[in-house]
Amino acid sequence: MTNQELSLKILELVGGKSNVTGAINCMTRLRINLRDYNKADIEALKNIDDILQVIQMDNLHIILGPGKAKKVTDLFREDAGVGMSTRGSWQDNKAAMKAGQRNSKIKDALKTVGDIFVPLIPGVIAAGICSGVATLITQAAPNYQEIRWLFLIQQFLTMINTAFMTYITAWAGYRAAEKFGGTPILGGMLGMITTMANIDTISSLIGLYNDAQPLDAILRAGRGGVLAVILGVLLMSKVEKWIRSRMPDALDIVVSPLIILFICVVPYVFLIMPITGIFSNILVNLVGFVCMSENIIVRMIAGYLGAFLFLPLVAMGMHHGLVALYTVQKDALGFVTLYPALAMAGAGQVGAAIAIWLKARRVGNRRMMSVISGALPAGILGVGEPLIYGVTLPLGKPFITAGLGAGFGGAFCMMMMVAATTWGPSGVLALPIMTAGSSNPAMQIVYYGIGLLISYVMGFLFTYFSLKDSEVANA
Repeated sequence: MTNQELSLKILELVGGKSNVTGAINCMTRLRINLRDYNKADIEALKNIDDILQVIQMDNLHIILGPGKAKKVTDLFREDAGVGMSTRGSWQDNKAAMKAGQRNSKIKDALKTVGDIFVPLIPGVIAAGICSGVATLITQAAPNYQEIRWLFLIQQFLTMINTAFMTYITAWAGYRAAEKFGGTPILGGMLGMITTMANIDTISSLIGLYNDAQPLDAILRAGRGGVLAVILGVLLMSKVEKWIRSRMPDALDIVVSPLIILFICVVPYVFLIMPITGIFSNILVNLVGFVCMSENIIVRMIAGYLGAFLFLPLVAMGMHHGLVALYTVQKDALGFVTLYPALAMAGAGQVGAAIAIWLKARRVGNRRMMSVISGALPAGILGVGEPLIYGVTLPLGKPFITAGLGAGFGGAFCMMMMVAATTWGPSGVLALPIMTAGSSNPAMQIVYYGIGLLISYVMGFLFTYFSLKDSEVANA
């Protein structure tokens, strides 16, 4: 049989489209959820030459072998008219979702940015929390320097934050070189060059420095930030591959690094840094115009749309591309304005999950109750993937209602101009980093907490009153 013929035959033998509720690919097998397993002709399925084995577990496992299973699953889902399954694990659903997505140049670019920054997130989180707590200390105890133990804690917290944020361009350069196939230490060196004071001296010598307004200088230390580093290391990696392919082995380890740096540093400093600096300024001003607008309606609309659209970005794997935006804004302003509103997306999903759990209890769907009970604590702490891929996205409608509810929390956070010291944690774990807004740091934390509660409630209400009991009973 062709894969298409096999898909149609399997569909026929499992009871037709009306009996199929979901299907996913799991490495070597097609896993099918059925409304009535008694309608499936297991023996007839086993007699098909292209099927290696048929196993009935939590769902129907049709083993086809690696490669073939993915192709047949894609065709089967199309023939059966089904999406992901609430009976499969969230990891399986995530894999199925990613496998079915088409790549584009924009998506590939955002994924590249994400791949560079994702390994840095533990440092980002640690630095941001330390910065937030240090800010609280300085605000809660203005005389903290006179209290030796408190001053000591504040200094340690500040030191940890500074250790990461001062050299973030170096970390980004190191990771970018790993991603682009260059030598990581050379990427780190190029990244560190970005923030060195020598850049200001060079800028002054050639008349590009602005003594009156250093931040407006065409060329200055830090100009372009991580965007400059990514492009610079991309160029350097290509130059490195070209040079090393032509360099004699005996000279490579000594001569190649020096030539690579000499060739790349000049265009990096004089071209890439100024150009990306202009782009960074445009990006920061654009986000600032929306997120820091004096018009409260503009801010609230931005917050609502940001929170509403963030879950689809997560599902498509494009949310890590926003890290570059966060980093640029953090470098320019010292804080991040968009992130608190986006963090509401997970809270809306928590409210939606609670609504589904109540309906599942009413209709006796204990399996769904169990799935939500396992995923809900992680969702409250800001880890949303188990709820996304295990509950809301497979059900479909709750994925939308969660975003609709989250938008209200996002609008509130933007209305109150909540700003974060960093990005990374969300949910209740993000409370300590919400201290960078225009008002008192402690009140910023309170406002963020209120935003979470609003998202919980609205996500619950939208889901509870739009989802039918029958939709949960058959899930």
